[in-house]
Amino acid sequence: MKRTLLASLTAILAALLVIGAAVPALAHDALKRSDPAKDATVKTIDEVTLEFTAKVRMPFVIVRAADGAEHQLGAPATDGAVVTQRLSGTLPDGKYTIAYRVVSSDGHPVEGEIPFTVKGAPPTAEPTAGSATEPTTAPTVEQTAGQASQPAVTQTVSQESSATFPIWLLVVVGALAGIGVGFLLSMRKKKP
Repeated sequence: MKRTLLASLTAILAALLVIGAAVPALAHDALKRSDPAKDATVKTIDEVTLEFTAKVRMPFVIVRAADGAEHQLGAPATDGAVVTQRLSGTLPDGKYTIAYRVVSSDGHPVEGEIPFTVKGAPPTAEPTAGSATEPTTAPTVEQTAGQASQPAVTQTVSQESSATFPIWLLVVVGALAGIGVGFLLSMRKKKP
C-alpha cells in the first residue's frame, strides 16, 4: 500500500514539474521593441516599426494624435515578425499613440498602445485657421494635458488580457495524468 501511494505521489510530482516547465512555452507572442519606443520623444518620424517575438499576421496599426486625428498612410507592411506602418506626412509637435493589433503565431490576438511625443518638428507650410501669429501647438498641449497617463494604462491592460491562460486547467490535467500514471504503475506490479 505504501509503495502504491509513493508511486502515485511521485507520478503526480513529476507531472506537475513537467507542466510547470512547459508554462513559459505557452505564452503568446509579444511586442519585442518599437520605433519610436514607449514614451520616447522624437523630432521627426515618417513611419513606425513594431517588432514582435515571432512571426505575426493580419496587422492593424493606427497612429493617433491627442485630438483623435489619425496619421497612418495605407495598410501596414509585414515582414515576418516586423510590422511597418507609413505615416501620412510629417507629424507636428504633440503627443501621439500607436495602437496595434496583430494575430500571433499561435493564432491569438496581441494588442497594445505605445505613447510617444514629437517635439522640435519642422514647421509645416499648411495654412492655419485664425491669424498667422496665433500659436498652433497650444491647443494640442492643452487637449493632451488630461490624457497623458491614459495610453500607458491602456497598454498594460491590453497586454495582460492577451497573455492570460487558464493555468489552473494545466494543473488539473497534470494531476489527473499523474494519478492515471500512478494507477497504471500500481496495477502493473500486482500480477498474479
